[in-house]
Amino acid sequence: MSFTDRRPGCPSLPGHALNWKWLSLYHPTHLNAGLRGYLKVSLCVLGAGDQAPELDKPAESEDVESNLLKPAAMPVCMATFQLRIYRAEDMPQMEDSCLHYFRSMFQMHVDKRICVDPSVEVSFAGKTRCTRVMPRNANPEWNQVLFFPAQLPSVCDKIKLTVLNGDQAGKRDVLGTTYINLSQVSSTGAEIEGDFSGFLPCFGPSFLTLYGSPREFTSLHDPYEKLNSGSEEGVAYRGRILVELNTSMDRTPRQEIEEIPAEAVARVERYLSRRKYGLCAIFYSATMLPAIKELIQFEVSIGNYGNKFDVTCKPCASTTQYSQAVFDGNHYHYLPWYDTKPMVAITSFWEDASYYMDTLNILHSTRDRLTLNLDALRSVRTAEDPSLGDVWKKLLKELLEDCNRPLPSLEGRVTATVLDQQLRDLRGRLLHQVARSAERLSAGMNPNTLILKVEDWLQRINTITPEPQASMPDVVIWMLCKEKRVAYARVKAHTIMFSKAGPCACGKLCGKTHTLFLKSPQRDGKDTIHGQLRMRMWLSLVSDSQEFMRHCEGKIGVYAETYENQVKIFGKWGPKGLMQHPSFSDITGKIGVPRDKFQLPKGWHWDGDWAVEPQRRLLLDTETNHSEVLEEVYENESRQPGEEWAPAPSPNTDAGGAAVSPKEGIVCPKGWHFEEGWRVEVNRAVDESGWEYGIGIPPTGTPRSWNAAEKTYHTHRRRRWLRRRCRDLNTQSQEQEIASFLQLHSTGKPSEEDTWEYASCFGWKFHLQPRPHDTYRRRCWRRKLVPVQPARVAPIFLLEGSLGVEFEDQEKEEGEEKEKQTAREKKILEEGEREKRSPAQNILQLNTPLITCVFQQPNYYQLHCYIYQARDLTPSDGRSSSDPYAHVSFLHRSQRTQTLTATLSPSWDQTLVFDHVLIYGDPQAIRQDPPLVVLELFGQDIIDKDDFLGRSMCSPLVCLDLGSRHLPCLQWYPITKQQKEAGELLAAFELLLDPKDGAPGHLPAPSWKNGIYVIPSGIRPTLRLMAIEILAWGLRGLQSYNLLSVMSPSLVVECGGEAIQTAPIRDLHENPNFPINVFLMRVHLPMEEDLMPPIELKVVDNREFGYKPVVGQASVRSLRRYMCEPSAEGHHPSLPPPVAPKGKFAKMLSRMAAESWLRTTPRAEKEEEECVDWWSKFYAATGDLAKSGDYLQTGLDSLKVYNCELEAVPEFQGLQDFCQTFRLYRGLVQEKANEDPLVVGEFKGLFQIYPLPEDPSSPLPPRQFQELPESQPQKCLLRVYIVRAFNLPPKDRNGLCDPYVQVTLGKKKLGDRDQYLPNTLEPVFGRVFELPCTLPLEKDLQISLFDYDLILPDQKIGATSIDLENRLLSRFRASCGLPQSYCISGPCQWRDQLLPTQLLENFARMRSLALPEFSADGGKATFMGRAFLLGQFENKVPAHGHLGSPRERLALHLLRTCGLVPEHLETRTLYHSIQPGIDQGKLQMWVDVFPESLGPPGPAFNITPRKPKRYELRCIIWNTRDVDLQDTSITGQRMSDIYVKGWLDGLEEERQRTDVHYRSLGGEGNFNWRFIFPFEFLPMEQVCVLPEKQSLWSLDETVLKVPPKLVLQVWDNDKFSADDFLGVLEIKLLSMPCPARRPRACTLKMLQDESDSPAPPRCPRRTSLFKQRLARGWWPCVVQEEGRQRLSGKIEMTLELLTAKEAEERPAGKGREEPNMNPTLQPPVRPEASFLWFTAPLKSLRYILWQPHKCKIILGLVLLLLLLLFAAFIYSSPGYLAMKLINPFRSLHSFGSLNPLAGSSGSP
Repeated sequence: MSFTDRRPGCPSLPGHALNWKWLSLYHPTHLNAGLRGYLKVSLCVLGAGDQAPELDKPAESEDVESNLLKPAAMPVCMATFQLRIYRAEDMPQMEDSCLHYFRSMFQMHVDKRICVDPSVEVSFAGKTRCTRVMPRNANPEWNQVLFFPAQLPSVCDKIKLTVLNGDQAGKRDVLGTTYINLSQVSSTGAEIEGDFSGFLPCFGPSFLTLYGSPREFTSLHDPYEKLNSGSEEGVAYRGRILVELNTSMDRTPRQEIEEIPAEAVARVERYLSRRKYGLCAIFYSATMLPAIKELIQFEVSIGNYGNKFDVTCKPCASTTQYSQAVFDGNHYHYLPWYDTKPMVAITSFWEDASYYMDTLNILHSTRDRLTLNLDALRSVRTAEDPSLGDVWKKLLKELLEDCNRPLPSLEGRVTATVLDQQLRDLRGRLLHQVARSAERLSAGMNPNTLILKVEDWLQRINTITPEPQASMPDVVIWMLCKEKRVAYARVKAHTIMFSKAGPCACGKLCGKTHTLFLKSPQRDGKDTIHGQLRMRMWLSLVSDSQEFMRHCEGKIGVYAETYENQVKIFGKWGPKGLMQHPSFSDITGKIGVPRDKFQLPKGWHWDGDWAVEPQRRLLLDTETNHSEVLEEVYENESRQPGEEWAPAPSPNTDAGGAAVSPKEGIVCPKGWHFEEGWRVEVNRAVDESGWEYGIGIPPTGTPRSWNAAEKTYHTHRRRRWLRRRCRDLNTQSQEQEIASFLQLHSTGKPSEEDTWEYASCFGWKFHLQPRPHDTYRRRCWRRKLVPVQPARVAPIFLLEGSLGVEFEDQEKEEGEEKEKQTAREKKILEEGEREKRSPAQNILQLNTPLITCVFQQPNYYQLHCYIYQARDLTPSDGRSSSDPYAHVSFLHRSQRTQTLTATLSPSWDQTLVFDHVLIYGDPQAIRQDPPLVVLELFGQDIIDKDDFLGRSMCSPLVCLDLGSRHLPCLQWYPITKQQKEAGELLAAFELLLDPKDGAPGHLPAPSWKNGIYVIPSGIRPTLRLMAIEILAWGLRGLQSYNLLSVMSPSLVVECGGEAIQTAPIRDLHENPNFPINVFLMRVHLPMEEDLMPPIELKVVDNREFGYKPVVGQASVRSLRRYMCEPSAEGHHPSLPPPVAPKGKFAKMLSRMAAESWLRTTPRAEKEEEECVDWWSKFYAATGDLAKSGDYLQTGLDSLKVYNCELEAVPEFQGLQDFCQTFRLYRGLVQEKANEDPLVVGEFKGLFQIYPLPEDPSSPLPPRQFQELPESQPQKCLLRVYIVRAFNLPPKDRNGLCDPYVQVTLGKKKLGDRDQYLPNTLEPVFGRVFELPCTLPLEKDLQISLFDYDLILPDQKIGATSIDLENRLLSRFRASCGLPQSYCISGPCQWRDQLLPTQLLENFARMRSLALPEFSADGGKATFMGRAFLLGQFENKVPAHGHLGSPRERLALHLLRTCGLVPEHLETRTLYHSIQPGIDQGKLQMWVDVFPESLGPPGPAFNITPRKPKRYELRCIIWNTRDVDLQDTSITGQRMSDIYVKGWLDGLEEERQRTDVHYRSLGGEGNFNWRFIFPFEFLPMEQVCVLPEKQSLWSLDETVLKVPPKLVLQVWDNDKFSADDFLGVLEIKLLSMPCPARRPRACTLKMLQDESDSPAPPRCPRRTSLFKQRLARGWWPCVVQEEGRQRLSGKIEMTLELLTAKEAEERPAGKGREEPNMNPTLQPPVRPEASFLWFTAPLKSLRYILWQPHKCKIILGLVLLLLLLLFAAFIYSSPGYLAMKLINPFRSLHSFGSLNPLAGSSGSP
């Protein structure tokens, strides 16, 4: 398929690349079926040698059409989207930015909001349409339709709708953004199998909800402005727009925007009917709060309903009462609600959404249950697991039940849309198909197959789950602090919606207590929790709200609240002197709320009188739950320049300069005591007396900086007084103390003194006990409200409108000063006060009641957190390890584990016990939805803030009856950090109910050990004493640390709390191996392999001055593969069974095998050398038998060719059986998913884990690492055999490359760039590199291929790397492969250092086996207790004669049965660093490593590429017969001027021709002409090697291999026109037809193949000229006519093939030139008529006219003479007759005597 870029002005793209473009997909066999989808790709056209450009992902663009590559001449299904935009509602009311900014600057608080000027901008596929602007309208009506052309399916899935504020000409603010997903409102039909064809995009009429910034007003800078554009999740409701989408396939709009007709607008009115909904939320707890000192309040809203800052809706009880955060004693804060839970109730009006909500909840219930069952199915590992049947039956039962459940009906629903009907049909079909598919499956299948099938069902169900027309907004929960929005949580409305249709139609959170986590509206990029709420929420029609009362656990109370304020004047308390503060106010003390001015909401009345209810929860502060507090007071003094120091105007302040009570007036609170008296702090930058000095700076007069030395210009000084206060020790817990302070569950009335709370000044912190310096106090009055009469709905939803308050004059009680004011002054002052109030305070004039849910008695629980270990933690800094500890939060309690040092896989084995946890609510509800345990991991940092490592959410196992208690099992919980995996946690959590008073003694206590609770034995994994045997071989390639090289590293191995450290390496550059290699570590490990802790490896560099940094580390996670049984006798080789021929036949085979190597002849060896080489073995192994010759018939060894690297062969275990390579990492480079950690080196080692006997007296199992090789560096001889490469990428512009090889080992480099192979992508190198090396110092062998370029530098094609150390140390003996037979000569000669018997003995020693024993003749051996005969392995005597002694041959056969590496050829993949992971070709090679300590190796294989031999073909053309006569002479004779032209196939430029035999009248020709064709021939491959240049400008020749073939053509020579072709003869020299002795025997049958007709037994029809060397006779020439061959002549010639030496000894010239010999060619005897006509004209007349027409010419001359005589007679006859008749001479005789005529005539 071809694609064209139709963008104008873009003839070529930069870099010849198309980045991140969309391609259209079509069905390959049905192109006219239309588009099938789109694929995003990056295309790059590279020239030879070009590098691919970096493909940076561009920013997301809405102009998708510009990134679409449109197909050429392909059908496109075009459609038109008609988007009708009707109206909007609840548009936010804004203020002008500049005006609001200056009002805020000058504190001009005026509650005057300006309506917006909204318009809707719609974007789709790069096209934008915009409606008209509706000025000053919060509920605009546009009634316009926008048209968008599109092709289906569309590459753009989203239609973006943005509501803007402002004129189109000026700057417009974004009010909100929403989307229509085409994939959710259309279907292609691919979801359903069958005849379902899908449906076109359609939507609505329905509302789309806008979300965005939480700000109700704009300013010069809105920090949340980007939330309005839809780039991130919106945090606040911004309004709704009513739209409708239709798709037309045939209508072409006349214009882009049209008006909607009035009748269409009227049709939409039925979709606007509203019903009353009630939303209720009970706050059970607010925990994990940050350190907030101000009062906290929560707000719940749905749309604008419940938004306390919005004035468009009636006020309702949508906010909780203010609360003071309390420290939880460890890390977070919480709100001390305890038995009195705040509650909110909101009424709102929305469309009837029951159909959408029921459908959503049913589908979500189906999906959620299938997800849970899928997780249970994944836990089943094998098909033999007995639990598989039960899990599968439960899954099928619930899935069929869910899929067969009918969806809500659309019958009678007048507001049903087209999309509703289509989606219902689609969902029903899909659920039916899933159910039928589930019925056909059985549980007997493989669990992996079942999992894949269930995942497919789940994915299909997920596609139909979204409901795009669910228009009800989300419920937003805000945490408010100082009238500012701090954190939020969004809850989908359908999840808390109640339905009468059944439990499945209700939301999963409806009426259930669940956990919410608060997020910050400001995206700071940090994974921080801003609070945890435990709530119970309910949403339903108000008419159905009576059901809510059955789900409410506590007792609901509705109260009006006001605070009585008093000041202390002259020792007396009273309301006078409050100044601007009212005597009865709200909790802030700024808004007056008199008790007698409340107006009850409709339907409610008072229940009793006002009563004082102390709000002791507000008195709890940040000191609560602290065991120790450090009090401080700053003593301040000031002076004028030149004067003495005197007390400052504020002599006692805090660190910020705010006035505080003097230190003498600070009393010790109840329950506390002072550990010491006041003391001056001198341990900082102060003088000896503790003073620090500064200069006062206006306007505050407070110094900005302080100095320790006094100067004359200093005007202020201060010093810090400290005193430590500690909590009294008692038997009560902190929670019990708080409960006692709050007087929880007390029935008595508080005393008069206990109702007041005191403060030193207004706005300061209140406390319960009065103090001498207190000047302000207050108390809380409450009055209960009850409904007038019982209603069918929940009473809390009848509070709409809330409580009204008639405000008293704020200055009425100020005495005489107020009475003197006139009415005008009073009115002006009242207006001024109202102007000073904030808009939020003005809204509070309509006071909302407080709703609480009171629980009578709590339930006491005890939480046990069994934290065992964590693994794979990722530190956030550059360090290689961390000091982790776990912080556990559960509701309002938190604890932390002990801190472990320097590990990323900590093993705590600790139990955290949360005693006396008060949880209010039904225990059964707690069992179903328990509170989450939040576990956060931190890395301790003594200098900076602790590093956050990750978080895990865990659900505890709830036990309500201790008698039926089942201990939980440890399981792995994922640890996440910024929504990415950050490790795993092995833990278990248990929540126990105490049926009595919750005393800790009634519940079982975990074991106490070393100062902590450890995990009980029933939960803790069963530990077993295990031995971890460590083979620490060495370290490789360690990179520098802090710019210094690592010189003396040591290894630390940690596992299960145990650690062992190796001795340091003295000099890493001289010997990187450890001096001691084997270590044994005893550790208790779990018997379950999944619970085993990882092995931590740390490399420590021992530097000067005792500095030991960790320079690298690794974690070995899976220990299963290292488990072994020490009692096993080890691995035994799979020797063949001792079944062999018996008797005389066995002895005969042994004797024949032993003596076969003696029966050879020199001639046979010479012939074998000529026809067999290493390449014959190679081609025989690769299956290219045409090039292998007769190698297979010789019986020589075969070669094993691996199509992968030797390390990738499964049976060789990656050549890491002796020691594995573990990569060492250092820290974390960057927290990006696409970047790997920094690899800083490798550790060579291995582990063996096996159990140890529990009885100390039992013998220990044998050690696993024995018979280790020498750990000192070894000098070795390395042979690298490079055979060939293929599939190389082109690097030159001709599509080829000029590769050459470069071998790098340490600092050595071998490979000459001049030895490149030109113009090939499949080079055959055939090179052997031999170089010395020292292992392991030079262990990494790199083979690189480069492309030769005339101008440096050469381009790198690819490279591969080989670890030579692994090959040398591997027990599979990969240093030198074992051949099939032991040969002492020939192409398979033994090349190893040791003989097979020596190798077999070494193998037996390595495996601790008995040494083999051989018989005297070597034909029998005893190994591993079994006897073997040589005849068992050599049943047939090989044809060659290169075998060695029987003893060595039998030893080699035994070695080959031991699973060692055979003689092989490995295929390695080449890679390039620029394109990692992309195959750059293959390289076939192998490596031999020979330690010098074992002696010299055998001769290397000769793998030099085969070189062609020089041959000379002499072809003598003697005669031709029966050649076609092509010309016709002027006399009509058929004739030809014959000559012969010949060449070798592939050497057309060196063609030769004979002289011309002219005027051949019978097709015969005589030449005696010699052709000489020199050529190069490969006898092993039977091809000619022809070098040629591809073009005139080519620098190098390309080698072409073709079979040898002689081509002879017979031509007719023409001088004035092109020569005529008469026939051709093609002779394959390897399969040449035998010539005929006589011309008549030369027929077309000679050219037939042997397969067509069998040859006579006496004379083979075909032969090889390379064997026959000389042939003479007749061969037929043919010509093609009408597709058939016809005999066109015969050639007599002699073919002689000579080697270069023979040709030199027997010279001959071309044609008949000198030296005309071998044989001497005489000029041909041709007929006299054979000549060229214009060279001898007379001769031409003789032979052309006279000889063939001599008689005819004479007869013609005679006839011509006669004709001339006759012509003369005819010519003279008329004159003669006239003379006879006239006779003129007669008259002359009559007149004279002289004239006889006249005389005679005159006579008578």
